[in-house]
Amino acid sequence: MSRRGTEGTIARRITETVLPERLGRGFRWLLASSWTSNLGDGIALAAGPLLVASLTQNAVLVALAATIQWLPPLLFGLLAGVIADRLDRRRVVASVNLVRAVVLALLTAAIATDAVSIVIVLGALFLLSTAEVFADNSAQSLTPTIVARDDLAVANSRLQTGFLTLNQMAGPPIGAALFTVGAAWAFGVQAVLVLLAATLVVRVALPPDEHPDAAKSHLWRDIAEGIRWTFRHAAVRTLVLTIAIFNVTFGAAWSVLVLYAGQRLGLGEIGYGLITTVTAVGGLLGIASYGWITKHVSLGNLMRIGLIIETLTHLALALTTSPVVALPVFFVFGAHAFVWGTTAVSVRQRAVPRKLQGRVGSVNTLGVFGGLVVGSGIGGVLAELYGVTAPFWFAFAGSALFVVLIWRQLRHVAHDDERADAAGDERPDAAGGVPAA
Repeated sequence: MSRRGTEGTIARRITETVLPERLGRGFRWLLASSWTSNLGDGIALAAGPLLVASLTQNAVLVALAATIQWLPPLLFGLLAGVIADRLDRRRVVASVNLVRAVVLALLTAAIATDAVSIVIVLGALFLLSTAEVFADNSAQSLTPTIVARDDLAVANSRLQTGFLTLNQMAGPPIGAALFTVGAAWAFGVQAVLVLLAATLVVRVALPPDEHPDAAKSHLWRDIAEGIRWTFRHAAVRTLVLTIAIFNVTFGAAWSVLVLYAGQRLGLGEIGYGLITTVTAVGGLLGIASYGWITKHVSLGNLMRIGLIIETLTHLALALTTSPVVALPVFFVFGAHAFVWGTTAVSVRQRAVPRKLQGRVGSVNTLGVFGGLVVGSGIGGVLAELYGVTAPFWFAFAGSALFVVLIWRQLRHVAHDDERADAAGDERPDAAGGVPAA
C-alpha cells in the first residue's frame, strides 16, 4: 500500500473513532455548526467581560452584565421550547444566528468608532443572549431527532468536546488576545463565525416524520404540557431542581469572576482568559474519562461526588489569593462540571419523548438561568458591600447546605434512568411523584 493510501486509512480510522459513521451525516453538519458557533462564543466569553470591565469597575454593573446575559433564558426559555417543538429546528437556529451576527456587527461598529458605552454594551448583551436562547434550545433538540437513543451519550460527548476545546479552551485566550489588539476585532471575528454556523446548520437533513406542525395547539397549552411532564418525571424533576438551586450559588460567585481574578488573584486580561482555558482542560479530562467513570461509579454517587467538588471549589477560592492554588481548583471544577453536564443532558434526552424535547429542555433552561439570575444579583451586592470574596463564601455555605438536603434524593435519577433502560420506555412516571426517600 502506498504512503498516501496508508495515511488515508489512518485518517479514516481516526475520523471513525472521533465521529462514528453511525451518528450520520446530519449530525456531522450539526457538529460543524456547533463547533463553529462555540469558537465565536468562546471569543466573547473573555472579550465581553473585559469590555464591560474597561468601561466600569463598579461591581454591581459588572454583575449586572452577567445578569443581563442570564435573564433572557428565564424570560424566553419556555417560548423557545414551544418554538423548537413547533417549527423546523434547523431554520430556527439559522435565523437567530443571523440576528446575532447583525447585532455583533453593530456592536463592532460602535466600538470601532468610539461610540460604545456601558448602556450600548448591556443592550447588545441582552439581545445576543435572547437570540442564543432560541438557537441553543433548538440545536439541542435536534440531537435526539437525528441520533439513535443508544448513541446520545456519544453524540453529546462530541458536542461537549467542541464546547470545551473551542468555547472554553481556545476561544477565551483568542478573545483576550484580540481584545488587547483592539476590542472591535474580537466581536467582528465572532460575527463572522456565527454567520458561518448559520450556513452549516441548514445542511442538516431531518427524518421525513420530523417536521413539526406549527399550528397544532394553543401556545400556553403546549407550555403547560412541557411543565407537567417535567414535574411528573422523577429523574428529570430532580435534575431541574438541583441545577436551579446550585446555580444560585454558582451564579453568585462567577458573576464577579472577572473582578475576583484581577483584585484577588492579580491576573491580567490574558490571565483571566487562562482561567476558562484551565477549566476546559479539566473538562476534557472529565469527558475523556467519562466512559470509565460511569462503569465504575453509580449515577447517584457520581452526582453526589460532583456536588461535593463544587462546594469545596467555592471554599478553596474564598480562601486563596494565589493563582498557583486557584488554577488547579478551576481544573478540578472543570472536570466535574462537564461530567455532570454530559450526564444530565443524556439522561434528559433519553427520558423525554421527541415531541417534547424542546419544551422539557426549556423547563431545564428556566431552572439553570433562574438560578444564575438570582445568584448574580446576590453576588453583585455582596461583592460591592463586603469585597470580591464574599460571593464565594456565600456559595460555599449555600452549596454545603443544599448537598445535605438533596443527598438522598439524587438516587431517583439513577433509579429512573436504569428503569428506562430496562423497559426501553420514554414515558414519565405514571404516578407522577418522587419515590419515598
